[in-house]
Amino acid sequence: MDKHKGYFQSVSEYIFKHPETRFEEYESASFLAEECEKQGFTVERNLANIPTAFKATFGKGKPVISFLGEFDALPGLSQVPNESTYQPLETHIGHGCGHNLLGTGAFAAACAVKAYLEKSALPGTVIFLGCPGEEGGSGKTFMVREGVFTDVDASLTWHPSPGNSIISLSTLANYQVAFHFKGVAAHAANSPHLGRSGLDAVELMNVGVNYLREHVVQDARIHYAVTDTGGFSPNVVQPNATVMYLIRAPKIHQVENIYQRVCKIAEGAALMTETELTIEFNKACSNYIPNRKLEEILYKYQKEVGASTPTEEEEEYAKSIWETLTEEEQEFYVELMEGFGYIGDGSEFAGKYLSDVISDYKVMDKLFYGSTDVADVSWVVPTAQLSAATSALGTPLHTWQMTAQGISSFAHKGMLRAATAMALTGADLISSKENLANVQKEHEQFKAKNPYKSPIPKDVKPTTLGGEKV
Repeated sequence: MDKHKGYFQSVSEYIFKHPETRFEEYESASFLAEECEKQGFTVERNLANIPTAFKATFGKGKPVISFLGEFDALPGLSQVPNESTYQPLETHIGHGCGHNLLGTGAFAAACAVKAYLEKSALPGTVIFLGCPGEEGGSGKTFMVREGVFTDVDASLTWHPSPGNSIISLSTLANYQVAFHFKGVAAHAANSPHLGRSGLDAVELMNVGVNYLREHVVQDARIHYAVTDTGGFSPNVVQPNATVMYLIRAPKIHQVENIYQRVCKIAEGAALMTETELTIEFNKACSNYIPNRKLEEILYKYQKEVGASTPTEEEEEYAKSIWETLTEEEQEFYVELMEGFGYIGDGSEFAGKYLSDVISDYKVMDKLFYGSTDVADVSWVVPTAQLSAATSALGTPLHTWQMTAQGISSFAHKGMLRAATAMALTGADLISSKENLANVQKEHEQFKAKNPYKSPIPKDVKPTTLGGEKV
């Protein structure tokens, strides 16, 4: 990993400089697939009928170890790198969740395990999976639905963050659904009685759902965005309007229950406004199921690899980022890391702006109030994730500050440490039949009581940010 760190940094920088949103990562996916071929992998493109999904394979036989790589970016988060003031670029897209690091780190881990297989001559197969559309698209859930993970024995991945820990918490399951209201246009002054407003229906629906929030399970979350207001002229009765809902809860059956109630509210809004309602299921994902045996192995190697030691320049830059955060964001920095599995009160960071420690690992009965499509992989394959420090303490994900640090020297050191820990874990599973058996036994015991059902209906296709089917 040390020998080739310059190469992997250049891969990360390329993806960073070519940001693309969900299911439109044509440049990033093509580049990564070609790099896999250069490294000796056999690449299958258009995986699961998704143009930007691919599988890069090396080796023969069992076990089959997969590394999950993401590379999609986010709208509205462009930013000049390595700056501590807000400087957006002409493109509005930026890597505000660090997926340029995530995808490259997983690729680096796969390359290292490939080298291990070549040197050891052990039976085994390593797979790097190019997984598009994590941000609002649930690309991996579609891939699971299409059987991509059928023969995989274990999956590993990671996520950039301000801390170093095992991501050991379950996540929220979710549905993302669009509600389209179609009415009749009319002159808002001359003949308003002839109009039927789709915008009125959207507003009435939103009011109804706001009243529903009091009557759902404590850990549920209901978010919405009005994606089409119907027009820009107030003197026109807006005939058509659309609102997109993201419904989250700890279990998929709870999401389904809330979804059915939201649909009834939408039907009521359509009835009140005499508009036609069309419900478009967009995507979904399950809750994450940690595999404790696999986490223990991953934690062992994360501790062995250790945390990055920041230079004075890296600390100074992190301080300048810290100073851009609001007081509330600064006060939240420990809780932010807890979502990624951090255990502690933050006292070890006194006077610091970067994490230089590996958090302890302990199984906790807590929730992470985000969602990930890694969750559906975890239902069908033993899966573990780690988090590596790539940004200043307190840096919220999905912000320009996260983008600004996306190709910093400290970010790349964290990326390579994550890759090394994952690679060592993959090599361990290949060389130790006992460890692999323990990991799989835990997973089989879970599956016996919890059969998997895809939360995405069979006829639903992945959708780009612009609403186009892939």
